[in-house]
Amino acid sequence: MSETNQRYDVVVIGGGAAGLSGALALARARRSVLVIDSGSPRNAPASHVHNYLGREGTPPSELLAIGRAEAADYGAEIVRGDAVSAERLPDGFRVVRGDGGVVRARHLLVTTGLVDELPPVEGLAERWGREVLHCPYCHGWEVRDTAVGVLALSPMAVHQALLWRQWTDDVVLFRHEQADFGDEEYEQLAARGISVLDGAVASLEVADDRLTGVRLAGGTVIPLAALVVQPRFTARSAVLESLGLVPTEMVVGDHVVGTYIAADPAGATDVPGVRVAGNVANLMEQVVGSAAAGLKAASMINMDLVTEDTGRAVDARRAPFSAEAERQVTERVLGDRRHGLTEAR
Repeated sequence: MSETNQRYDVVVIGGGAAGLSGALALARARRSVLVIDSGSPRNAPASHVHNYLGREGTPPSELLAIGRAEAADYGAEIVRGDAVSAERLPDGFRVVRGDGGVVRARHLLVTTGLVDELPPVEGLAERWGREVLHCPYCHGWEVRDTAVGVLALSPMAVHQALLWRQWTDDVVLFRHEQADFGDEEYEQLAARGISVLDGAVASLEVADDRLTGVRLAGGTVIPLAALVVQPRFTARSAVLESLGLVPTEMVVGDHVVGTYIAADPAGATDVPGVRVAGNVANLMEQVVGSAAAGLKAASMINMDLVTEDTGRAVDARRAPFSAEAERQVTERVLGDRRHGLTEAR
């Protein structure tokens, strides 16, 4: 195992929007920063990033390339690879990489994101981020006024269908394996003109590399331009778990929609010196929100480091104050007092 002697102020684990935003802020604060990036961003299948002011429509890979260049310009080091575990030490942390390399850091910023666990429908994973979607704010405009299907996988299915109805009046809700809906929900769907179809979706129909519809288990094909699914959002938390942090389940109704690492609004976890930002801590965060969370966590890390640096400086200032120096100061003070008494007389 290769262990470097270099010790960074901060090691950032994860090089997405949150991690690079944090690295940029810390490098500009003149901190030594290492970013360890696996190179597998969650939004890689998507063609463009949306709702990011000033970067609307930018391809995800381009946005990250810009971010890496900006952070590197201020001195941040960025390496490709995985961080597999971390160990807390008296003076910081020891991070083990997938290639066996080891680095040390005073603080950690973990922005490893999450994994979208998709339902086992034939052909669905291959269209993920293209015509198989989950976020209307990310993709609704692109499929506006087209036929959109919603795959009922959780109690949130009716909410999803009503939400996507904002972008198109042609929405169909497939009950798939979901239990029946309540009377009030059926009334809401009917009032908005949303059809409900029984039967599980067995596979996707594709022509000319575009989704054309879905095939039900009974063989019926329903024409569609897009299919909405609710994946299970699972935090990439292996490094954090190695430090003793346990993922928390996010429950909607009685349905678990995913896991995340609990933290305060500035990303502080239950392990001092470890902060998180982005989807690993907030399953619903979009790219612009993740970038903002990375900045907030980084600013708090810098303040923690300032506090530590100040404490060490105070200790260092006091250290040279030896017994001999203390004796000399005491004699000088007593001499001054005697001189003052003589003058008073």
